[in-house]
Amino acid sequence: MDEIIEEIRLLDVGKIETNVSLKKYTTYCCGGMAKCIVYPKNTRQLTTLLSFLQERRINYKILGNGSNLLFSDNDYNDILIRLNEFDKIKFISKRKIRVGAGVSLIKLSLLSAKKGLTGLEFAAGIPGTVGGAIYMNAGAYKSDMGYVVESVKVLTPDRKVVTFVNKEMRFHYRSSFLQTHPGYICLEVVFHLKPGKKEAIEEVIRDRRKRRLETQPLEYPSAGSVFRNPPDNFAGKLIEDAGLKGMKKGGAMVSDKHANFIVNYKDAKSSDIKYLIDTCHDKVLEKYGIDMKIEQEFVNWE
Repeated sequence: MDEIIEEIRLLDVGKIETNVSLKKYTTYCCGGMAKCIVYPKNTRQLTTLLSFLQERRINYKILGNGSNLLFSDNDYNDILIRLNEFDKIKFISKRKIRVGAGVSLIKLSLLSAKKGLTGLEFAAGIPGTVGGAIYMNAGAYKSDMGYVVESVKVLTPDRKVVTFVNKEMRFHYRSSFLQTHPGYICLEVVFHLKPGKKEAIEEVIRDRRKRRLETQPLEYPSAGSVFRNPPDNFAGKLIEDAGLKGMKKGGAMVSDKHANFIVNYKDAKSSDIKYLIDTCHDKVLEKYGIDMKIEQEFVNWE
């Protein structure tokens, strides 16, 4: 792998980090060491890198803010690619914003509010990137990306740049075209918002932040809601009713504030968190016959 990394350096495809802890790159703040992370600055560098990796049959993963991932405690020996440099934000009309995939969703939401544009208030508490939010169709407060996206520019598996309109992205509850079509990479998004009163928009964001602080364990690292809410039910209530609220394993805990959060309260290992996720899932299935769907993605597990 060291030889491969040196070859990547010679390609001049962006900054490279080696042998770094994944604790720095996931909101769970846990995981093993990453052998190599590459930061392409533009589409040309990204396509050059992907062509090289394909020729060498080297696996890779696109990594955003790591807000919905649980890496194992083992070292990650494939290539990680971060699109942080895809960070341009441009207001192209009174209602539309063109945004790079690496832009913080929270930053975009707050900036839109300052411009008096409404529609992204739901995203003010989601700690992911725009690209990750498109992939997951991130949402909250009965809204999601599907309601505000006009089009998405993607890189196809054969490294062509194409633009999909909203309908082609197949946005559904926590799902999109990108989830079901591996190899497609979000590069840029055009959002279509509505004019509103700046003060009213910012008040909604402040009110929701207050409610999150009161009801969610934001004082500890986590990845947000662990399970999707089953139809006509709530994952947190099911977990609590199963007697698992406050359960601990190593440095991880089923939050005693909101049972659908698993928090890293004291230097938890990834295996501690996964144990609690599996336990909550299996206990609820056993007690209520409900197969709760896990929102987090497990990476580098056997």
